[in-house]
Amino acid sequence: MQHSEPKAMRRNFVVNVADGGFFGLGMGLSSFVTVIPLFIATLTDSTVLIGLIGTLHVLGWQLPQIFTANLVRRQRRYLPFVLRMTLHERWPYAGMALVALALVLWGMDKNTALILTFFFVTWHSLGGGFTATAWQSMIGKIIPASFRGTFFGTQSGAANLLSSGGSFVAGLLLVAAPYPYNYALCFFLTFLAMMFSFVFLAVTREDEHEPVVKTKRSEQPFWSNLARILREDSNFRWFLGARIVSTFGTMAVAFYAIYAVREYNMDAATAGLMASILTLAQTFASPIVGRLGDKYGHRLMFAMGNGLLGISILLAMNAPSLVWFYAVFALAGAANSTNWTTILSITTEFGTDAERPFYIGLTNTMIAPATLAAPIIGGLLVDIFGFQTMFVVALLAGIITVGVVLGVMRDPRKYKREERLAVATGD
Repeated sequence: MQHSEPKAMRRNFVVNVADGGFFGLGMGLSSFVTVIPLFIATLTDSTVLIGLIGTLHVLGWQLPQIFTANLVRRQRRYLPFVLRMTLHERWPYAGMALVALALVLWGMDKNTALILTFFFVTWHSLGGGFTATAWQSMIGKIIPASFRGTFFGTQSGAANLLSSGGSFVAGLLLVAAPYPYNYALCFFLTFLAMMFSFVFLAVTREDEHEPVVKTKRSEQPFWSNLARILREDSNFRWFLGARIVSTFGTMAVAFYAIYAVREYNMDAATAGLMASILTLAQTFASPIVGRLGDKYGHRLMFAMGNGLLGISILLAMNAPSLVWFYAVFALAGAANSTNWTTILSITTEFGTDAERPFYIGLTNTMIAPATLAAPIIGGLLVDIFGFQTMFVVALLAGIITVGVVLGVMRDPRKYKREERLAVATGD
């Protein structure tokens, strides 16, 4: 039986959504926004090191993807490669739990604990990056293109929902248990949740596919293949450009909370509520956006996400009171979920099946410098010119992104169909 049949597709849909859900639960229990930075703060007073945690997480996901593309494209089945690599983004949490316990059980000094914690955080992040190209290629193979957005949206919604629950439980544990057992519990429960996630991922059903046919083109050196794609696929270049520019639009979201605190005296309780609204918006918007993308095109949803972000920025710039920030954070959450779901979906639509790992790797690795630069540039704009200037720059980036996506870029699914038709008719 081919695993693209409806019964097998439904099974793969369910187990991979469960994989994402339990993975999200684990990420909520040891959040890169709260729990891990708070643990780091007990080991050092350096705000630079504390702030580096979130950046490490994102860069670890993005940077390595292109370097596995050549290896991934030679696999007959992606799943074994995914399972080997993804263990490296799961087991480090057991190591972090041991580090927390070592502070009290074996008298480990804080500097050693800090070094080990950064080691495990980096290993986890790179593990995700080295898994990502194979995982996205596998999903592109086992989930039909007409249903891919629905899958990514549903999985993202499940991950966000369980992540919210995990964050709530983590908050209770941090208060109820003494230090450092509270952090050790969070890290160990994350490890357990991620191993449950691993079990669901492992029962994915995937047939073997034919390896890459050796041709003069396919046997070109690795970097030559990447250069060829960038040189020949103008539509993909526009997509990459739009992604890079959009990164400077999303930088505004990182400053919403501090702007509301400074300009509207937002307290900690309200900040927590705003964060919950952002997460809930992501949870409910993801499956809706995914399904709409399958029906009307993910290119349109990508533009819509940046449009929603632009409205969010406009509201933040002109909010007469703090109450408006409920809408600001809700729109930002919807925009975040739209960009995540549509980018995962649309990336798998470029190129041939054999070229897909190259496209996935290029899409993520090439925006890593922008991901690193955007919050730094945003912070400098705030420090030198103020929040309004930073918001204007972010808004312009969003407008440019929408213009490129709707005005120049073409829907890759329709584009490939037109190319095949042109070849068949000899045009």
